[in-house]
Amino acid sequence: MGGFSFRSFTFMFIIAFLVWSSNVETCYARRGRHWRQTTTTSSASLYKKKGKSHHHNNGSKSKPKHSSPPSMPTNPPRKGYDDVPSSTIFDVRDFGATGDGKTDDTKAFQAAWAAACKVEASTFVVPSQYVFLVGPISFSGPYCQHNIVFQLDGTIIAPVDAKSWGSGLLQWLEFTKLVGITVKGSGVIDGRGSVWWQDTPYDDPLDDELKLIIPLNKTSLRYPSIPLNSSLGGGKMPSIKPTALRFYGSFNVTVTGIKIQNSQQCHLKFDNCIGVTVYNFTVSSPGDSPNTDGIHLQNSKDVLIRSSNIACGDDCVSIQTGCTNVYVHNINCGPGHGISIGSLGKDNTKACVSNITVKDIVMQNTMNGVRIKTWQGGSGSVQGVFFSNIQVSEVQLPIVIDQFYCDKSKCKNQTSAVALSGINFERIRGTYTVKPVHLACSDSMPCQDVTLTDIQLKPIQERYHMYDPYCWQTFGELYTPTLPPIDCLQVGKPSSNRIQGDHDQC
Repeated sequence: MGGFSFRSFTFMFIIAFLVWSSNVETCYARRGRHWRQTTTTSSASLYKKKGKSHHHNNGSKSKPKHSSPPSMPTNPPRKGYDDVPSSTIFDVRDFGATGDGKTDDTKAFQAAWAAACKVEASTFVVPSQYVFLVGPISFSGPYCQHNIVFQLDGTIIAPVDAKSWGSGLLQWLEFTKLVGITVKGSGVIDGRGSVWWQDTPYDDPLDDELKLIIPLNKTSLRYPSIPLNSSLGGGKMPSIKPTALRFYGSFNVTVTGIKIQNSQQCHLKFDNCIGVTVYNFTVSSPGDSPNTDGIHLQNSKDVLIRSSNIACGDDCVSIQTGCTNVYVHNINCGPGHGISIGSLGKDNTKACVSNITVKDIVMQNTMNGVRIKTWQGGSGSVQGVFFSNIQVSEVQLPIVIDQFYCDKSKCKNQTSAVALSGINFERIRGTYTVKPVHLACSDSMPCQDVTLTDIQLKPIQERYHMYDPYCWQTFGELYTPTLPPIDCLQVGKPSSNRIQGDHDQC
């Protein structure tokens, strides 16, 4: 009896333990499911509080763990934009754009922008493999949300009929008063500018440095005739030529990856902008296309331009009045007129430019290398300029300061001038075809603190008369021997230069 009782007790104990263990596991499992559900609900509430409508991984195939699945987005993301929430993508095709290169898609672009403008960090999509004909348009703020991305992967072309431009406009595609605007992608902006260049090829001002370039046959040097594509054009184009892409009054602007070609006039312009970054950018226009600057800066500060290829018919980079803290490096320039500060002081205006660095530049077959150009009669100052590590190949005039700039047949002599000081040229090497150095400063306001270091320039006789280095009223220092010798630079400071008045100060 005793043995039987002990075995019975042991068997009952085992049964009781198994039952108890099963209850404990069930309890923990229920608590675990309840905890996960609570966490999911809390996360959803948090997203609602932050105003988020979709998770960034809404393309995932895994099923949500809460009972009511989220609603599907009305506009599923296009291929290539899966990392962007679909609710922030605005594809111009969804707003009626056809992209056949013939139909006017301007209104569709306007409608897409009106929608994208209302959404922070939205993406305005110009898809690849389409060609969009777009007339003059402004993508404008100031009431747009911040950090909009203009994703350009297709091609935008300009109209070539005169009626699309009225009496003339200063810009074709314009972004105004925006914060955090980015234009990026692998696409192309094509101004189809040949109809403009051909209509008025000589009405535009010519580069004044042409007067220094005398062919051996002593004929005047002018822009050659530009062939016109007979399939383009519808009437004579206006005399006012537009800039292809302009940014005005904007903060934290980025342009990267895109290409602008055959602009009607200037390709890319920044006016009254703060915080500009341009990289991996391409400009492509013929070297004889008139006044087609690559990148034009005016009244802008804190600018970085790097790692880009620029071929055009005027300055690869043009830095105008009101610019400060500009850093340009790793640029391939040519054809074109080099990299210039100015022209400044036209029509007796005041110009202020400071803290400019241009370095690590390759120039091939350009008119100028690095240049500062100002008009007689101006005021203000240019100071703190560094041109460094410039490689020139068959450049006509590698180093230029011209304070007698004039883009007309004749200009009036005037005594006042923009003051130039702290201008540094270092490690400028390569070959020239006309004159290695041309430093022509004002009689009443000589250039001060001009330094030349490690200048190595060798002549290549082509089809032009060649000249020795030239200096006029230029004071500074030669820190190393130069090739060729630059004996015309006056060491020290001018003895009797005019003291700047309040009107000259910046």
